[in-house]
Amino acid sequence: MSDLLGIVGTAFQLMAYAIIARSLTTWFPSARNNPLVIIIYQITDPILIPLSRVIPRAGMFDFSPMVAVIGLFVLAKVFMSA
Repeated sequence: MSDLLGIVGTAFQLMAYAIIARSLTTWFPSARNNPLVIIIYQITDPILIPLSRVIPRAGMFDFSPMVAVIGLFVLAKVFMSA
């Protein structure tokens, strides 16, 4: 059972890293057409789109990726320590 929880925790960490990578790609508009970036967007959209509807933007800043990363790292820690 602890192996399964470790795998779930690792999956949460990988998702958090994918969101960080997505946030970094916004600095490079030409990277949007890269196949790897497209895959990262497809993986992270199910988490970020609902969060961005709930968390309002502050000017040009979208805080939903930060909230998602913090939440995913907390969940990963919970699952890995259980």
